[in-house]
Amino acid sequence: AYFCFLLTALGVTAGAHRLWSHRSYKAKLPLRIFLAAANSMAFQNDIYEWSRDHRVHHKYSETDADPHNARRGFFFSHIGWLFVRKHRDVIEKGRKLDFTDLLDDPVVRFQRKYYKSSVVLMCFVIPTFVPWYLWGESLWNAYFLASILRYTISLNVTWLVNSAAHMYGNRPYDKNINPRQNTLVTLGAIGEGFHNYHHTFPFDYSASELGLKFNPTTWFIDFMFWLGLVTDRKQAPKEMIQARKERTGDGSA
Repeated sequence: AYFCFLLTALGVTAGAHRLWSHRSYKAKLPLRIFLAAANSMAFQNDIYEWSRDHRVHHKYSETDADPHNARRGFFFSHIGWLFVRKHRDVIEKGRKLDFTDLLDDPVVRFQRKYYKSSVVLMCFVIPTFVPWYLWGESLWNAYFLASILRYTISLNVTWLVNSAAHMYGNRPYDKNINPRQNTLVTLGAIGEGFHNYHHTFPFDYSASELGLKFNPTTWFIDFMFWLGLVTDRKQAPKEMIQARKERTGDGSA
């Protein structure tokens, strides 16, 4: 279940988020296929929809055009936004952004075309079948632990980036925006809780300052770089980071 959780998380953090939404690094075809499969295991909408909503979120953060506007409260930004129709500003302003680069990727197009069947296979069938077939786990345990419980936890961990990381924590890079540095979210979302940094420098592949920080997603991308599957990792220069801290930070770091 934990192994599937890590695959699920990477499909979102290294895949839909840092690769496809922000184009913060380039990935070769084998890695893109792996991340697309892991993203189907996450079952959080296909890569195109996830990336589209995320780009709108960054462009219009904390306004009515933000799909999960944190100013509407914790519940709304965590899960409530999925229970209601999108605000008309999300749709209207979202149409002004260009998403053609996403559909230019054949991996994104393939996953979008076969999304429902890939979700059934990756999110439910494989996590249930493997423990039952390989080491004799009961289908009941395999389904409810490796599939359902893992899926539930991974959803809520991802949603905490939209809710808790926009409400609780310090703002050492920009005190004028809502996103915060949140240690607990960082631990659960394998490196996505350095949210004040990420919204200040959204192009940075690490989504945090490099150094002795807990960021398994960055470690994964760096390992893929070592294997030759990743190129063009974008980073914010140290001088830029320090200057921004001094100019707009809250003085907490």
